[in-house]
Amino acid sequence: MTLIARLDSRALVRVAGPDARLFLHNLLTQDVEGLGEGELRFGALLSPPGRLLFDLFLWGEGDGVTLDVAADRRDGLIQRLSMYRLRAKVEIAADDRAVFTAWGEGPPAPGFVADPRLPGLGWRGLSAADPTADEPAWRAHELAHGVPGTPDSPPDKDYPIEANFDLLNGIDFAKGCFIGQETTSRMKRRGAIKNRMLPIRFDGPPPAFGAEVLLDGDRRAGEVRGGIDGRAMALLRLDRIDGLLTVDGRPIAVERPGWLLG
Repeated sequence: MTLIARLDSRALVRVAGPDARLFLHNLLTQDVEGLGEGELRFGALLSPPGRLLFDLFLWGEGDGVTLDVAADRRDGLIQRLSMYRLRAKVEIAADDRAVFTAWGEGPPAPGFVADPRLPGLGWRGLSAADPTADEPAWRAHELAHGVPGTPDSPPDKDYPIEANFDLLNGIDFAKGCFIGQETTSRMKRRGAIKNRMLPIRFDGPPPAFGAEVLLDGDRRAGEVRGGIDGRAMALLRLDRIDGLLTVDGRPIAVERPGWLLG
């Protein structure tokens, strides 16, 4: 059975015009010049120091690109893109269509495209569809696959590699320059990645956002991000995930998806 949910937490921004693809290509972590009609890619807009500002899905549509972004960050994205526009021949505007996602067994509904982050995660679509599930169910599905979402990364806090963008097809390291590229490429090149987001399991409701994860009762191992009953994402030090981990005195278990830690 295929489940479909409308994602009211997401909104769209349309970037159109003769320079649309080149304009975005020079800003985002993803290759935009090669984005085909109807194709979907995952990427981000970073701050100049290389921290994550906006996670994005990019749809190739007509003479431009439609960006799928967190609804509460759409105005900020439009403002940021407008600041970079300068003399580029582009138009940037909100798009009122809704975002849908689908997952489960069987083929997706017409108009849906495979989620580019992880095989088997599901599909996304912009065409109107009849929901058969709600957004919390989709969030639970993402967490079950160990995939972080927008609620797990406040703007300008994390590096994209810490949020696993390099493993979720969110960074094209061969595309050339993008904002924040120097820091991102250096982290990847040196292989000195100390922190990553990992899913954690526990009993009961999720700990508060930012709650400290402790190793053996007294060594800081990271902090909890967004979650649901029984499962959450946490930004953890990779050298401190083996041993007794607790949050607010509660034991937690780190899940290690095969796609993440091989």
